[in-house]
Amino acid sequence: MATDAQLVGRIDAAASHHFDLPVDVPLCVDLDGTLVKSDTLVDSTLALARQKPSALINLPSWLMQGKAALKQHITSAVQLDVTHLPYNRELMQFLEQQHATGRPIYLATAADHALAQRVAGHLGIFTGVLASDGALNLAGKNKLAAFQSRFGDRFCYIGNASPDIPLLTHCLAPMVANPTAGLSTGLRNANVTPVRTFTDKVSTLKAWLKAIRLHQWAKNILIFLPLLLAHNLKAGLIAGTLVAFLSFGLCASATYIVNDLLDIEADRKHLKKRRRPFASGDLSALKGVAVVGLFLVMSFALAYFLPHVIARLDPGQTLHFPLRFLIWLAIYGVTTSAYSFSLKRMVLVDVIVLSGLYTIRIIAGAAATGIPISPWLAAFSIFFFLSLAFVKRFAELEGLRLRGAAPANGRGYIITDIEQLRSFGSASGYVSVFVLTQYISGLNNQLYSHTTRLWLLLPVLLLWISRLWLLASRGELDEDPVVYAITDKRSLILGVLVVLIVLAAL
Repeated sequence: MATDAQLVGRIDAAASHHFDLPVDVPLCVDLDGTLVKSDTLVDSTLALARQKPSALINLPSWLMQGKAALKQHITSAVQLDVTHLPYNRELMQFLEQQHATGRPIYLATAADHALAQRVAGHLGIFTGVLASDGALNLAGKNKLAAFQSRFGDRFCYIGNASPDIPLLTHCLAPMVANPTAGLSTGLRNANVTPVRTFTDKVSTLKAWLKAIRLHQWAKNILIFLPLLLAHNLKAGLIAGTLVAFLSFGLCASATYIVNDLLDIEADRKHLKKRRRPFASGDLSALKGVAVVGLFLVMSFALAYFLPHVIARLDPGQTLHFPLRFLIWLAIYGVTTSAYSFSLKRMVLVDVIVLSGLYTIRIIAGAAATGIPISPWLAAFSIFFFLSLAFVKRFAELEGLRLRGAAPANGRGYIITDIEQLRSFGSASGYVSVFVLTQYISGLNNQLYSHTTRLWLLLPVLLLWISRLWLLASRGELDEDPVVYAITDKRSLILGVLVVLIVLAAL
């Protein structure tokens, strides 16, 4: 992503160019993908899915009435927040300069007229609005006809996609913003060279890597825990666990994308989350939906073939319940979907579900290998990860408190809940340490030659949990404790110490 200094440099460079058209020539600007980096119809549909999911059943009948009618129905059903849309900053700078010269500027869009009017009212730089009216979808040739009827052939236009080709080939001083590959190809074929290009986006590859949250795959290391604790390192089981890890990672990434798509509006109001690829408009929400489908198919396909991988590498290793991992993967997928749609907005239920999702990973690892897990280990994971879930919510509220802001993500927590969350979370963390003592006490010498050395794990864990909550109380903790754990040097050192203690106990 370009730094603020780089962006300012691009804007200054663009501003220095002379826009050589008489000031009375109207400038027409497209909305979706141009003035705004996202698609407001998709954004509104996602808002509908989050706010009024039962209304989604009406989409087929609305679509049968025509695309313009569909847009009108959706716009009437939800109020998209136009104040936090991902506006193209470079283009906005240019439009403000043109507005200052007195040039008439029109917002010309295929979006519904009501939505376009709210955008125009918010920005305050438009002379008028041309938009779909519920009967006519103002796109492509329909938009060109509307322009020619109103302006003749004396207008300038800024677009971004292939439907804008007829307008850009008929206008004066054609300009583009974040042009698609199809538009660029079409303009080359028509021998049209844009006089200006307004770019405000990051690398697509970088955006996708951020969207699927590869760093969050660190959570799936828990799948290896049953195998490692049982000291059963057969080739077939290792391969099976690797397949399970990849399967869970793909499923988790799909759910992260779903969560981001449903949270687009809330994320755009957040100081950090507004930079997420879908909230910022750097990635198309429709492509996000397609990737979700692809990842889920790949994830469940891997889960189905997992027993065959184990049997192929280790014919003597047969799982008694070959589809058990697939079942737990499905439970994880359903639970995370329920969390994204509703459970995350239920106070306390959300953190309990989050801690349960961590524990499911351990259970799924046991299911993938057929290795049973200790009840003490399951109990430890529930309390330990409950503490992490509480510290995540605590850090969110603490950040808002320090900024003097109010919660706007609809999760139901308020600033005054901070002390109670601190109490719940720290208590859960220390209970997990107590449960670990019971787990160590019940170990036999078949797994470890020096069981007593495992007691050294307790001060290490106590130090990490206490430091985590101390940093959170100071407002110095990243909202995601997983990111903190894998990027904090002291945490990594403590992690290495844990490994050394376990190896010393073998």
